[in-house]
Amino acid sequence: MIVNVSLPTLTRELSASTDDLLWIVDVFNLVFAAFVLAAGSLSDRFGRKGALMTGLVTYLAGSLGSAWSGSAGALIGWRALAGLGAAVIFPTTLSIISNLFRDRAQRARAIGLWGATSGVAVAAGPIVGGALLKSYWWGSAFLVCAVIAAIALALTAFTVPTSRDPSAPRLDIGGLVLSTATLGLVVYTIINAPDRGWVGVATLGGFAGSAVLGAAFVVLERRVAQPMLDVSLFTNLRFTAASGAVTITSFALFGFIFLIAQYFQFVLHYGVLEAGLRQIPVALAVAISSILGTRLAVRIGTKTVVTAGLLLMALGYLWVSRVDEHTAYITIALQMLVVGAGIGLTSAPATEAIMGVVPPARAGVGSAVNDATRELGGTLGVAVVGSVALSVYRDRLAGGGLDAGLVSRAQQSLGAAAATARAAAQPALLRLAEDGFLSGLAIGCYVAGGVTLVGAVLTLLWLPVHPAPSAEPQDASPTMVPA
Repeated sequence: MIVNVSLPTLTRELSASTDDLLWIVDVFNLVFAAFVLAAGSLSDRFGRKGALMTGLVTYLAGSLGSAWSGSAGALIGWRALAGLGAAVIFPTTLSIISNLFRDRAQRARAIGLWGATSGVAVAAGPIVGGALLKSYWWGSAFLVCAVIAAIALALTAFTVPTSRDPSAPRLDIGGLVLSTATLGLVVYTIINAPDRGWVGVATLGGFAGSAVLGAAFVVLERRVAQPMLDVSLFTNLRFTAASGAVTITSFALFGFIFLIAQYFQFVLHYGVLEAGLRQIPVALAVAISSILGTRLAVRIGTKTVVTAGLLLMALGYLWVSRVDEHTAYITIALQMLVVGAGIGLTSAPATEAIMGVVPPARAGVGSAVNDATRELGGTLGVAVVGSVALSVYRDRLAGGGLDAGLVSRAQQSLGAAAATARAAAQPALLRLAEDGFLSGLAIGCYVAGGVTLVGAVLTLLWLPVHPAPSAEPQDASPTMVPA
């Protein structure tokens, strides 16, 4: 979130092209997605505390390097290193929680707090980033990430106990390589699909290659004695349906954020800091509903809570589709409260369901599956929702009857349209571009709302109300090793 608000500044300070900006964001997601499953498995094997500290050091180094990068190319390289660190950090956090809190009610509360931090980050990134960019140099946005990592590293060293899989299985080298190749290729294909075309040869070839690699991974994992990932977990409806709910939530959320950030800055003309401050309602809603949702899941059932969350999200997206340049902020705030509440009621309880199925000894790889599905859903959401909205936007501009040269430049983005309209003294072009963007935003919200509505139906059909008794481990001692 903090990097996204820095992109316009990077264009000026590092002479970054549009492709550079895309890769500054996408390389982090690509490396994260490619390595997260392998990192989760390795943390189970060699120790979760050590993995967490290694990930934090790697992320810290990547953030420091990013802060003092002298070119866009160097920044992309340092962002890749930070993505590798994040791939180690994310699954390790959840697996440590699962091993510390074996009682379901305690684990649910802990995962609720874990999920609430995501809500805080949604608002904190733009707010902190906007404040830093307003007063300091562009690298401060990356430096603050390094400082947070350093604080987390110190706290981890003194407070987090060591845990690992007591069986110490052999390394599944083939599984590590195939999982990395599969996830890396599919995310790379999704990232590039909007430019190459969803039915282009390169895109279809990328998806076909991903399917072949994925099938090879499944075959290998079913044959080896000590697989990196027990693929039979996906026959458990609680695990599979909850993973699907997480994927759908990320798909809709990231696609929505991609559009709403532009709406705030280019249609309502908020500054970076103003836009960040106005996202506080969604952050509060996610934080509160994440804590509440996991508690309700224990009491009334995961199926009811997750289905309700997805329905709230669908309702919120359909409501957002009605916004225009005259919509009052109080209306937007209420819309964000509905969407945020739906996210919290879906994501945290679904994550708790996933971790309740995975044996604590293999919590790292289970957490990595949760993170991988979240990342795949988010990347696909930005690509699909963004592509649909951009297609509608471009079509509206092309049909406006204005000068073809101006329209061609304006079709790149709403920001490009604003700059072109000012340079050419063509206010009609800007009005047409804003109308086209709002039409694209509405269609994008319909897509996000439709996907979450389908997810609600599938969750209602397939997600069990409560975990089977055997899925709840009782004894905490086997995988805990004194720090």
